[in-house]
Amino acid sequence: MQHNVLENKATRLFIMLGGFFVANAILAELIGVKIFSLERSVDIAPLNFSLFGISELSFNLTTGVLLWPFVFVLTDLINEYYGKRGVRLLSYLTAGLIVYAFAMVFVGIHLAPADFWPQSHISPDLTPNEQALLRSQVGDYDAAFRLVFGQGLWIILGSLVAFLVGQIIDISVFQRVKKITGEGMIWLRATGSTLVSQFIDSFVVLFIAFYIGADWSLQLVLAIGVVNYIYKFLMAVLMTPLLYAVHFLIESYLGSDTASAMKHKALQN
Repeated sequence: MQHNVLENKATRLFIMLGGFFVANAILAELIGVKIFSLERSVDIAPLNFSLFGISELSFNLTTGVLLWPFVFVLTDLINEYYGKRGVRLLSYLTAGLIVYAFAMVFVGIHLAPADFWPQSHISPDLTPNEQALLRSQVGDYDAAFRLVFGQGLWIILGSLVAFLVGQIIDISVFQRVKKITGEGMIWLRATGSTLVSQFIDSFVVLFIAFYIGADWSLQLVLAIGVVNYIYKFLMAVLMTPLLYAVHFLIESYLGSDTASAMKHKALQN
């Protein structure tokens, strides 16, 4: 008797984890154009410290950092139950979809806007002062769209290369640590692999996007990279309890025998 492939719990779990993995990675790329102040977001003054001769540094971060920690937690979960092949499949698929997303954004940017759209955010029902305020903030909707989504080629290339390199390193470190520690010490292989891969990721994207693409000095690249990594380091540690919680949910969903068999097979493969 033929069974629907979606009746298999392991298949359904892979689709769910993979869906969140792809969605988080693409969203991180799209919203990453915004730079936010971490200190001001939590209502404290910027730290203003110095590194490598670069002064007045603070935690001004790309909004994408909100989602990348979840991507690497998902990487470790998929690695745990589906092995290197599962993570590589999703990583290459995600990279291709990121390219596709930016290609569609590029097409969208170059489409001619409808006559009414560039000013459609300024409602005639508003007062003259409110209309003037909107025009001073966003005078042309189409120009704002181009500015927000029209990321430079070097930034896109740097981010994509950093993602793939980070994933490959994360996969390898995770599997090496697991072969040493076995089923125990989930925090060590998950957090450890994330910390190593994120260290490389933090500098690869800046080196390609800004050292090569924007003529930043090496000192500035190193300083900004360290600031980014400090944040990613703290987030990786803070998300360790979440990793254990999701592990518990997955084990409950699959059942201990199925989960154990999947983890054994993932390590062997």
